[in-house]
Amino acid sequence: MSRIGKKPVELPAGVTASVSGQTVEVKGPKGSRNFTATDDVQITIDGNAVSVAPRGKSKRALQQWGMSRTMVNNLVTGVSTGFKKELEINGVGYRAAMAGNVLKLSLGLSHEVNFQVPDGVTVTSAKPTEITVEGIDQQLVGQVAANIREYRKPEPYKGKGIKYKGEFIFRKEGKKK
Repeated sequence: MSRIGKKPVELPAGVTASVSGQTVEVKGPKGSRNFTATDDVQITIDGNAVSVAPRGKSKRALQQWGMSRTMVNNLVTGVSTGFKKELEINGVGYRAAMAGNVLKLSLGLSHEVNFQVPDGVTVTSAKPTEITVEGIDQQLVGQVAANIREYRKPEPYKGKGIKYKGEFIFRKEGKKK
């Protein structure tokens, strides 16, 4: 039995959900998202909550049960509060700035890196050493943050590079004489 799948997803104020076949559409103050579940689960709306139940006792149905409930919960969280990833830039001369829909990164390379921000995500840079990625799609927010981090991952000797806020960088000791 799935401990996660048993719990219904509560809909906060201002969020509505509708089920059409295997597709769940959730609308809220930040936008609208939908998810199509497999035929192994059954999705129902009970008043102010969305419930997911497996169809049968097969291994695949039980696997899809918890995953589908988590996906619906992520839709509700995305349209009500949204998702956010924060990045920090460490290093002398390393900085970020927004210019329209392009994030300009100076990361110690011979050229400036221009990152085109995709639709559905908002990237802001309040300080030159901080980047905030926000949106209603958890997967897209995480992927954009990972793509930005990929330009200059933090190195283990001085810790220079782009890291997630609160991320621990394992530090190494330098070469000794």
